[in-house]
Amino acid sequence: MLQIPTWSRVVTYLILFFGFLIALPNALPNSVLSRMPSWLPHNTVALGLDLQGGSYLLLEVQLDQVQKDRIESLMGDIRSTLRKNHIATTDVSMTGDSVSLRILGSENFDQAKTLIANLNPALGGSVLSVGAHGFDMSEPGQNTIVMKMTEAYRTETFNDIMNQSVEIVRKRIDQLGTREPSIERQGDDRIVVQVPGLTDPAHLVELLGKTAKMTFQMVDEGASIDQARKGIVPIGSELLPLEHPFPGQEPYLVIEKHVMVAGDRLTNARAEFDQNGLPDVTLTFDNVGAREFGDATKENVGRRFAIVLDGKVIEAATIQQVILGGTAQITGGGFTVQSSNDLAGLLRAGALPAPLKVIEQRTVGAELGADQISAGRFSTLAGLALVAIFMVLRYGLFGVFADVALTLNVILLMALLTLLGAVLTLPGIAGIVLTMGMAVDANVLIYERIREEIRNGRSIIASIDQGFRRAMATIFDANMTHLIASLILFELGSGPVRGFAVALGLGIVTSFFTAVMVTRLMVVTWFQAVRPRQLAL
Repeated sequence: MLQIPTWSRVVTYLILFFGFLIALPNALPNSVLSRMPSWLPHNTVALGLDLQGGSYLLLEVQLDQVQKDRIESLMGDIRSTLRKNHIATTDVSMTGDSVSLRILGSENFDQAKTLIANLNPALGGSVLSVGAHGFDMSEPGQNTIVMKMTEAYRTETFNDIMNQSVEIVRKRIDQLGTREPSIERQGDDRIVVQVPGLTDPAHLVELLGKTAKMTFQMVDEGASIDQARKGIVPIGSELLPLEHPFPGQEPYLVIEKHVMVAGDRLTNARAEFDQNGLPDVTLTFDNVGAREFGDATKENVGRRFAIVLDGKVIEAATIQQVILGGTAQITGGGFTVQSSNDLAGLLRAGALPAPLKVIEQRTVGAELGADQISAGRFSTLAGLALVAIFMVLRYGLFGVFADVALTLNVILLMALLTLLGAVLTLPGIAGIVLTMGMAVDANVLIYERIREEIRNGRSIIASIDQGFRRAMATIFDANMTHLIASLILFELGSGPVRGFAVALGLGIVTSFFTAVMVTRLMVVTWFQAVRPRQLAL
């Protein structure tokens, strides 16, 4: 009756062994970790911002600018399409979330409606939106067409922009080499960024504040810079300042509509050094970008082109020969090693789909985190000691078994946190302390059930066997309800709440294993070795 299969013993021993091995680096100083063999685990639990210190940013995505850009893009497409089809328009205007225009000549009105309807973007957010379009078309007056953005299209666009922004912010922060940053969406238009261990938020703000929209554009050689400074800019051109101007260096007039290659054609960007040992950035294009860049240089040999990043010229160079192969170098531009690395990282991460505005910025010192870690360590050890003393006083030797299982539970919990790369925060420590109190609940249920079976006249073997068997359903139900609660907290919460939910959820899993498998293994092994005539329980 009271037997444990060999395979169950082996699995339990292996889990405990590897759990101890994975959790061990968390208890060792860095000096010892650095001398450990490379084949042993070296990872430790990452500390959150409240424990390690670091930088905190609250960013707002400028969604109003996104809406304006979409409206302007539609208006530009309408103008271009109607012009190609020789349909004249007047009173073209943009107000808020709509575009209005009047068609000259009633005979062209139906054709214009068809052409504009074909430009109307389709929604793709769900099955229910199949066939729906982003703008509602109306005819408020004679020969007048109004395109108004729908609420569904606005919502879908904003959600896409927010998801893209979160992903690109994460990629950019990864370029810093920081460990376990926390990047989460908050509300409709905000992003919370927490970077533990980073004590220079100014650099982070600079890195995240750039849209990183890069284009390669031809320089307008036939226009006067002096006239452009006075506001007389040729149609189709724009005056752009330099990113790192030298004393006396003039801004550049670039042809706005002549984009040789857009930055979205980049597949890689690397910080390197040129033949003079100065920092530069080497760019690699995809197949389409390589062909576009090659064709543009072939057609414009001897002319200058500008590399434009977020409305500023990084460098302007003369095309000496056709550039094939899909690679280009940005040299000069006043690069330092840091700035070339930053630019390469920005380009690899991609352009932000919308500008970001810093709403809140603060630095958390490591001293406060050290105090919290000390307090958390004390509370954990104190809770462990008090529970252990209670269990020994209440259940004697069986209480010792429960205490051993409780200690192994903490080790396995730390192993899981390390293995999953979870970030330990102050609420996470609270979750661990709470888990220790809950971990002995299963043991209490089992022991009280064994006592009840003994009082009912069963033998020792039958009492132990029935105690574990009959308490299993109650233990499973109790742990499952706690696990469901922790999953809900993780799904609906954010930041500290999620940290608490992770520690609590993993602690429930480990406590169930140690209470049911480990405690049973210890009790059965002890009973088979000692064969007591009665239980001091």
